[in-house]
Amino acid sequence: MMLKPAMYQIISKKDSYYKFVVAVAKRAREISDEIDENKIICEEKPVKMAVDEFAKGKCRADFSQF
Repeated sequence: MMLKPAMYQIISKKDSYYKFVVAVAKRAREISDEIDENKIICEEKPVKMAVDEFAKGKCRADFSQF
């Protein structure tokens, strides 16, 4: 299953796909932990939620830390 929007629509060509994927995975883990702590039932997967946050600009990948 492909996630929408695609990575190339979120990050620029000069940025690394690998670094973006790592940033999304870290944010997805944070979301998963928040869901577990608050005992929330979600219909969406944490990865999808993280990708949506990056696409909407709520989260930004710090490519300088890699």
